[in-house]
Amino acid sequence: MAKKRKKPEQLDPEEFRSEALAQALEKQDMAAIALSLRNGNTIVPLISAGDRDNPLDSGEVWTYRDAKTGDVALLLFSDARNKPANLPPTVASYSASWLEAFLTTHEGTITTVFIDIAGPHPMQAAPADILDALRA
Repeated sequence: MAKKRKKPEQLDPEEFRSEALAQALEKQDMAAIALSLRNGNTIVPLISAGDRDNPLDSGEVWTYRDAKTGDVALLLFSDARNKPANLPPTVASYSASWLEAFLTTHEGTITTVFIDIAGPHPMQAAPADILDALRA
């Protein structure tokens, strides 16, 4: 019997939140931010959701490309509720190993990483700094 997909309104909001990351961002505690990225999940906007019945399909991550400069930003969130409404509505919760692999794969393309870009406690970092935090 196939798993029944949850409708978006039935998803558990706690599934799309990292309390440790939210608290670290609030305090602007760089060590705590690094620790939460290494040991927790981050929320990532998706262009399209992955197939829940296929563990190899994790969805297509949405990135922002600045039309003027061509710079590409990866947006991460501590809580799906912090994601601006003008971004794609679908989100996923990804592990530190996924984030490290994604940044490593796209390190030649992604020029910056924003966490909670619209607040309440935004942070910006270079992809290399995020990778260093994940590998420490």
